[in-house]
Amino acid sequence: MDGGFVTSVRVIRGAPCGATWEAAAPIVGLPVATAAREIGLQTQFFCSADPAGWDPLHGKSPVHFAGKVHHQALARALKKLDS
Repeated sequence: MDGGFVTSVRVIRGAPCGATWEAAAPIVGLPVATAAREIGLQTQFFCSADPAGWDPLHGKSPVHFAGKVHHQALARALKKLDS
């Protein structure tokens, strides 16, 4: 989807800390082109995981991992809408 704006976000499965729902709200109204990146950032802001707890397997903190997971999930959802 190249153009357009996000008109709504429905969370089907979110993070146990509640960051998903908090991060989804500011995405509504954003351009589709920047929404996936923005939900990743918003998730990191709202994530309550300890950012000092680095995962030795992924080499990232849980906060960064959560941002990446949310980014990828929204990108997949937006791609399905474009199909």
